[in-house]
Amino acid sequence: MRVLMFGWEFPPHITGGLGTASYGLTKGMATLDDLEVIFVVPKAWGDEDQGVVRLIGANKVPVAYKQIYYQGFRNPIEKIEISSKIVPYVDPEDFWKMTRSEVSGRRLFVQANSRGMIDFSGKYDGNLLDEIYKYSIVASVIAEENEFDIIHAHDWLAYPAGIAAMEVSGKPLVIHVHATDFDRSGGNVNPDVYRIEKNGMDAATKIITVSNLTREVVISKYNIDPDKVETVYNAVEPFRFSDDIIINKGFDEKVVTFLGRITLQKGPEYFIEAAYKVLRVMPDVRFVMAGSGDMMERMMRRAAYLKITDRFHFTGFLRGKDVFTMLAMSDVYIMPSVSEPFGISPLEAMQSNVPVIISKQSGVSEILTHAVKTDFWDIDAMADAIYGILNYPALAQMFIKNGKEEVVRLKWDNSARHVKDIYQRVIWNK
Repeated sequence: MRVLMFGWEFPPHITGGLGTASYGLTKGMATLDDLEVIFVVPKAWGDEDQGVVRLIGANKVPVAYKQIYYQGFRNPIEKIEISSKIVPYVDPEDFWKMTRSEVSGRRLFVQANSRGMIDFSGKYDGNLLDEIYKYSIVASVIAEENEFDIIHAHDWLAYPAGIAAMEVSGKPLVIHVHATDFDRSGGNVNPDVYRIEKNGMDAATKIITVSNLTREVVISKYNIDPDKVETVYNAVEPFRFSDDIIINKGFDEKVVTFLGRITLQKGPEYFIEAAYKVLRVMPDVRFVMAGSGDMMERMMRRAAYLKITDRFHFTGFLRGKDVFTMLAMSDVYIMPSVSEPFGISPLEAMQSNVPVIISKQSGVSEILTHAVKTDFWDIDAMADAIYGILNYPALAQMFIKNGKEEVVRLKWDNSARHVKDIYQRVIWNK
């Protein structure tokens, strides 16, 4: 079985859990017999790990193009010419009107570079919607040029690409919901993003969600048939500590760490308020907010207002071994997310022998037993949990020992087998 899989990022070029989960799942798939994955991203940088997957960068795909000379211009203007039902991005409303109708034999023109390829930034910037739709155009070319049995699209950024490949090939589409805009926006949903998500869910034969929490959102907020939606939990990539992981903190104080995007979804303000409560009774604790995001300046200002900046550290975004260096220095890890579809970082913390505190509003809380669970808004309970773990070594050791044993059982191989089973059911029943 060959899978044409569309994602948005791939290690080492990741900004969060989406790239980590996509990579973990493909590695798990590589261990299974009779399963091959072609993984597509908008931009391939050239240093990605292709040991377990064939990686295609949409920016590297040569497509048919012609040179058109306009009078008064010395240099030719390069344009791609593609026969497809997919149209280039004009505005979201027009795009979806056109993709809902049958437009046969339409010739589409999209500007290309001198090599006849489309340039992508591969980032989450102001041109994101434009890049999503350009990605869908190249996806239709990739689908025409490759043999495969099923299409798998990770998260809303790749849904239009998955739909394009489905329309060209006639192969079934499976979409993987890692988050919805209800999670990212705190309920203030972007109508353009919602439309993309809804269209992907309607087009897909099967929808995979990363938790039952997310499954319920998909069913209730997007009006999707429950029989169409199935949960496949994420896992964690085994990590072996090496000599370049610095474990010696260089000081005796305890460290409590928040590691993730500093956005509304992740609840960073609740972490700061809990830290303030702990520091009132334990002034010799250091708190670390490791990450970046649109609320970072606001959080810095709040810490300054509470006069705890001498105990509070902002590291910026961490990746790779820096994440595990930070965890190795931590005595408690906390994830106070307001709405977390899953949450891989607590698994990484447990793997690193760090007790974890997670919000009940996270998907990962569905599968973890040996973690403290509080409501995201309950800063008193959060502060009490931090205080208890820091002051009672036996309690901390219980969480460390049992947590490590629990997380070892959460393997990407198991997630991959579940996904393969879904593929087989989709293909057999089409």
